Amino acid sequence: MPGGRLTQQERQQIALGLADGLAYAEIARRLDRPTSTITREVMRNGGPTAYRSDLAHRATEHRARRKQAASRDAKAPVRADGRDAEAVRAFEEIFTTVLIQSGTPRMMARVMACLCLTDSGSLTASELVQHLQVSPASISKAIAFLDGQGLVRRERDERRRERYVVDDDIWYQSMMASARAALQIVETARQGVGVLGPDTPAGARLEGIARFLEFVSESTARAAEQARGILSAKPATATPATTAPVSATTPATTAPVSATTPATTITPATAGPEATAPEVTRP
Repeated sequence: MPGGRLTQQERQQIALGLADGLAYAEIARRLDRPTSTITREVMRNGGPTAYRSDLAHRATEHRARRKQAASRDAKAPVRADGRDAEAVRAFEEIFTTVLIQSGTPRMMARVMACLCLTDSGSLTASELVQHLQVSPASISKAIAFLDGQGLVRRERDERRRERYVVDDDIWYQSMMASARAALQIVETARQGVGVLGPDTPAGARLEGIARFLEFVSESTARAAEQARGILSAKPATATPATTAPVSATTPATTAPVSATTPATTITPATAGPEATAPEVTRP
């Protein structure tokens, strides 16, 4: 299996394969390349619907020149935390690609991955600009999107600089935002039912959409609440047993203590119309 960078001819073959509706694995097989190479190439250059071989080739050459310029300034950058810089950079690219494939726009995915892979979970706009080598306007746009989705929050540090933060609640917030978005579609679909009529095929279709997404939204919110409650509960610390004299004629009385009782009790959801779900606030 050949290695090295993709050639312009290979990129043209990728574009043709995408136009023919071929899967990444099939394109990779025809080029004798790893599937991950094709996936990364396509996702970092506009995705399957916007990929253009000429633009992708020029973008790759530009990145190569930029890396060469950076290497002249710092031959072997050393991370302060002692981690392998190349391994971290490679994983960041993989993580970004996965976020893009899940539906996150490319720039937003890059910012999100960058924040998630910092130990502090917090960076300033200038730090993001320097790390990602993009314009401040690109960072501002990405942060506005992520903030609107509840995936990052803004705070001021001791120097009054605005910092962008992700924390341990990030995926909970993401799931709740998804549940709220689904409810918006539910409300809109129900409006359509009123306009088109519940007894028409179109009205019945919209009502089916509304019922399905309403169930999914409530189930998503319920699962997110339960997961956060269970996973955030701190394990109980074992208390050393104390020995006290016990009378032979008096049975010892002990308070029932469950060693496995978590700090937070989660009531399982019940099936049926009486099932309750955590409230999802409509925007």
